[in-house]
Order: sequence, then C-alpha cells, then structure tokens
Amino acid sequence: MHTGHVATASSRFSAWSNSLLVDHAVFRVLWDNWAEVIPSKLYRSNHPTPGRLKAAARRYGLKTLINLRGHRECGSDALSRAAAARLGLTHIDMAFESRGAPHRDRILRFADIYAGLETPALMHCKSGADRAGLAAGLAILFEGGTAAQALAQLSWRFGHFSRSRTGILDAFFLHYAAVAEGRVPFVVWVETEYDEADLRRRFVASGISSFVVDRVLRRE
Repeated sequence: MHTGHVATASSRFSAWSNSLLVDHAVFRVLWDNWAEVIPSKLYRSNHPTPGRLKAAARRYGLKTLINLRGHRECGSDALSRAAAARLGLTHIDMAFESRGAPHRDRILRFADIYAGLETPALMHCKSGADRAGLAAGLAILFEGGTAAQALAQLSWRFGHFSRSRTGILDAFFLHYAAVAEGRVPFVVWVETEYDEADLRRRFVASGISSFVVDRVLRRE
C-alpha cells in the first residue's frame, strides 16, 4: 500500500514502484484502452500514467479527470492526482463497483456530476473495461441514447467479460431495455423503479469466466 504522497523523490519512487508492480501499471504503460464515448466531450481509458494523462490533456483539451476507482492509497492514485493538479484538471472521485448491481445512489450521483461536468473529460477505472464501460453506458443514456448503445460500451474490445461476475453490468442495461426503455426516461426509472436486490437475484455468472477475471486478470 502507498500512502498517497508524492512530494519527495523517495515518495515518488515508492509511488511508481507500487503503481507498476502492485497495481499492474506495467501493463498500462503500452496499453491505454482509450475510446471516445461522447464526441469531443467524454473519453474513457484505463488508469492513465502521468505521461499519458499529460499527452491526452494536450491533444483533447481535457478539463476534468473522473476516477471511477474512488480514492485509493496506491501509487497509481497518487501519481494521477498529482498529474491532474499540475495540468489544472478538476479531479472527481466517482466510485463504481464492477461485480455488483449498480447502486441507485451512485448512478444518481453520477447523473448530477455529469449534468455539471466541465468538458472535455476523461473517465478511468483500473483496466478501462468494466467500471469505465458502465459509466460510459450511463453517460450515453444521460445523453438520450439507447440501452443498446450503452451496452456496446461493455465489450470484448475493452476486455470486458459478460459471462463473468462483471456481466451483471450488462444485465443492468438489458433489464432497463426490457422493462422501461421507451416507457420511462432512464434517470426517472433509476429513481422510482430500479431494484438492485432483484437484479442481483436474477443474475448468474459463469464460474470459469469469473475465475479468469478475478484470479488471472486480477480485476478490481
């Protein structure tokens, strides 16, 4: 675990060591899992290294960085927070889960954040596969898109496994499409009808896929 401070040379070395070796950023140095979600407004990626964040901020004119992991005492968190501050980006913690039914209160908080978001913005989780896919899908629905368009943000292209426990995120969008799309606006449905416990009861994951995601890839 890293304390979250990078004010000294030794703390920066510790943060980089923790990020690369413990938080698996060694794989993200060459792979950013980058995609545009809403043209010229919202982007998604895995947890950016400081260099990648700087390059993206310059290329896309980023104003905001949304951390879908929430605040964590790890090197990756400390480094990206410090980089965001140097670049003048607004840093927002908006934690989501990847293996549980999306929480109503978190979806509604994200809707409020999105309504007042200074854009262009970049969202990231650890690998850019599951929580980034959920948040990207939510943003599409906030913008008036369809559940099918939202569901497309959860795909193999981003490293998402729909048959593992992370497939409950797919089930969430499919559930909205089945019971409310075209009848109730998405945010209204979340506020008044969405039942997290019922979605959890209905969802069954594949044991093999869950093993790959949880034990082999070590996703959060």
